[in-house]
Amino acid sequence: MYEVILTSSPEGPITAFDASTGATVAQFTGSRSPCRGLAVTSKGLIAAAHVSSDSGSGSIHIYNWFTSSVFHNIPLPEPVAPLATTSTGDFLFAGGVSGSIHSLSLPSGDIIKSFTPHSKPVSTLHLSDDGSLLFSGNDDGTIVVIQSFKLVDDSPSCSDPIIHKWKAHSESVTNFITGVGICTCTLVSCSMDCTCKFWSLTNGIIQMRTVTFPCAIFGFVMDSTESGFYAAGSDGFIYKGLIKVGSRKMFGKGKAYELVNWGKTKRHGGSIVSLFLVNEGRNLVSGSEDGSVWMWDVEEGEVIMVLVNDQILGRTRSISDMIVVKGTNNNNGFSVTSGEGGRGFSSTGLCDEEMIRTLKQITEVGNLMDVAVHDKGRAIDMLESTIAMYERLLRLILREATKAIEETDGDEDKDNKGKKD
Repeated sequence: MYEVILTSSPEGPITAFDASTGATVAQFTGSRSPCRGLAVTSKGLIAAAHVSSDSGSGSIHIYNWFTSSVFHNIPLPEPVAPLATTSTGDFLFAGGVSGSIHSLSLPSGDIIKSFTPHSKPVSTLHLSDDGSLLFSGNDDGTIVVIQSFKLVDDSPSCSDPIIHKWKAHSESVTNFITGVGICTCTLVSCSMDCTCKFWSLTNGIIQMRTVTFPCAIFGFVMDSTESGFYAAGSDGFIYKGLIKVGSRKMFGKGKAYELVNWGKTKRHGGSIVSLFLVNEGRNLVSGSEDGSVWMWDVEEGEVIMVLVNDQILGRTRSISDMIVVKGTNNNNGFSVTSGEGGRGFSSTGLCDEEMIRTLKQITEVGNLMDVAVHDKGRAIDMLESTIAMYERLLRLILREATKAIEETDGDEDKDNKGKKD
């Protein structure tokens, strides 16, 4: 299993890291991406929400894995943040500040439908594993469950796509996961109200459990053994919920778990925006708003690797979103899918070693070009400085020459006057 960690930033490039070595393998420039504004499609495309620094207008930037710059800009009627893609990679959903969800066709970027299920900005989007349901959370704590196929049906006769809508939290919904443990009909919602809530979707919406934390939670992941979970705290700590020994299930009566402050010796300097298990569950990767990306050993609870993020004006660029893209080798090439909200891609004809080598070569060429541009810029600056110096020197020579001529003319005038006298 080959894995790539992608991080986005409101200040700079999208960066791709090799999950096994921590090496930077690619960067994609030109996007100022807000929270939850990053997704990868099964057709090998990277989608990033973008907010213009000049006008504040919203758009979506589309990249492929072999060029660092935007190859398609999709303008939208408003700024958007959270993104979700279908498993086929044919459609993209974007949550807007108006409370609308825009469905787009890929790769054309045509807007199929704009639907408004919320009265407040959409804060997070998540697709069920089979892609049939889209879960949408907003800033006032409301959750909406939508039949996704109705968002891509542009016929006037299409009925209301909402299946369920309820006030789940007292503050903004920050994240969803579905299919917890062996129960594929379970939804976990995280919130700024310092809780994560477990919901059963089998017969309507039934709240099964509320886990209360000392801070807001932005990310959530079950461990590889399904005996516990990790939660990303706004205080920079990772919290682990452990299923109690002897408890057959997490959602029975009584407290079936215990909450511990995991990795007490290490905390991020800002809110943790996302958590993922990588390397077959041996490691946990955490990304923080302060720009730090850490790899943890889940057994020891210690940081074993710090992934180097870009810097701007001497400080590390902040992180707005982090996702992990997982892949496998097969006879047809390198096939990659991610179980997080349909965030995945496939690239035919490349094995993982070839792909990583290609991405590294692209990055190296880009770095060489950056160096060349920098050196060219320095040369131009030196030339301009030299020209400016010569201009000042010529003006000085001209001034001295003019002064000398004036003095000479003055002496001649005196001589002529003396002869006349």
